[in-house]
Amino acid sequence: MRWWISIGAACLAGMIAGDNVAGVAAAPPARTAAQMSDKEASPSVDVELILAVDVSYSMDLDELAIQREGYAQAIVSREFLQALKNGPNGRIAITYFEWAASGDQKIIIPWRLIDGPETADAVAAEIMKTPVRRASRTSISGAIYFAMPLFDEDPYRGLRRVIDISGDGPNNSGSPVTMARDTALSKGITINGLPIMVKEPSYSTMDIENLDWYYEDCVTGGAGSFVISIKGRDEFKEAIRTKLLMEVAGRTPPGHIVRVADEAKEPRVSCMVGEKIWQDRWGR
Repeated sequence: MRWWISIGAACLAGMIAGDNVAGVAAAPPARTAAQMSDKEASPSVDVELILAVDVSYSMDLDELAIQREGYAQAIVSREFLQALKNGPNGRIAITYFEWAASGDQKIIIPWRLIDGPETADAVAAEIMKTPVRRASRTSISGAIYFAMPLFDEDPYRGLRRVIDISGDGPNNSGSPVTMARDTALSKGITINGLPIMVKEPSYSTMDIENLDWYYEDCVTGGAGSFVISIKGRDEFKEAIRTKLLMEVAGRTPPGHIVRVADEAKEPRVSCMVGEKIWQDRWGR
């Protein structure tokens, strides 16, 4: 089951933070240390969360800066720390990378444990100290393929594994996005989306109408997955905070949320729309 939410309903963030966690998968049965791998024997976390952030040229520098600030401020917010505390283990593992073309991904923050204010402050500082960059093309599929093996490098065992994709355009580089999505889902990974729709579609940026539909039908999936769309610059920080709260809480609260289209139905937007636009304009 997947869901989408308009940031206009972001008042639910406080409800997530102040409520007890429900719907989180139970920890596996206890085994002896001899039966466990090194990773399995290590302390558990509530979620292994990968933040995959678009830095393609269609994102202007102001948007990129606001996006960075949004993640940093969300991680140290009172609501986030309360949601963290309410979790079964009271901590998460997080890594943050930026992406553009199919072969262009850069890890900004390797796996870090967040278990309270001090570690949250340290991660937020790491996010802010790296210079903002931009690069060409948009490969959501490349971001997903890059993210999947990162879970094997995480020293912590999570109850859930989540890839969080944010971007302002469709896939136009690398493999078709649905192939990457389906591979991730087959591994039990959940993909959530943050489509950024603050500009009118234009020839120069390759933006499309209904990017939220594209993310819902072509990019996201897995248990409890959701999409939060951003349709104004003033919504960036609140949307990011709401998204992280939902991911840490491990559930979608009742009300304000609308179930997205059934995965068995035809996508409302072609999942190859980005590749087609690129081919029509540049013939390659």
